[in-house]
Amino acid sequence: MRKSTLWTILGVVAAVIIASIIVNLVFSLIAFVFRLAVIAVVALIVFLVLRAVFARRDVD
Repeated sequence: MRKSTLWTILGVVAAVIIASIIVNLVFSLIAFVFRLAVIAVVALIVFLVLRAVFARRDVD
């Protein structure tokens, strides 16, 4: 095997490893942002429900 072939194989292996790490980081970040969005929506719904419940009690 020639030296350039060996470097090509090592370069491909390194590229695959680096790409795998980057993809894992990106997917983790996307999952984190999605979780934050879901938490924000649920918190808003709970806030509005609680506000409506306590507003009715104050009127009576």
